[in-house]
Amino acid sequence: MTASVQHESRQQRFTVVVDGVQALLEYQMRDDQLVITHTGVPEAIGGRGIASDLVKAAFEYARGNGYKVRPACSYAAAWSERHPEYSQLLA
Repeated sequence: MTASVQHESRQQRFTVVVDGVQALLEYQMRDDQLVITHTGVPEAIGGRGIASDLVKAAFEYARGNGYKVRPACSYAAAWSERHPEYSQLLA
C-alpha cells in the first residue's frame, strides 16, 4: 500500500485514505494500555492489507511509547495471533 497511516491522537484513532476512501482503527487509552476497539475498512478498498497496516501502526505506536496493547476487536485479536513478534506488547 502506498498511502501512509496517520495517527489522530485527539480522536484516538489511526486513519488512512486510499482511493478517496477512509479506513480507520479506533482505540481507547486505559492507563498504560492501548485498547483497540474497532478496525474498519470499507468494502470499496478491502482486500489490500489496509486493516493490517492500521493494526501494525497501532502496535508500533504502543511499542514506541511503552504501552501494552489489548486487541478488543476481532480483527486486531486475529492479527496479533498471526504476528508473534508483537506478543510481548499484549496486555
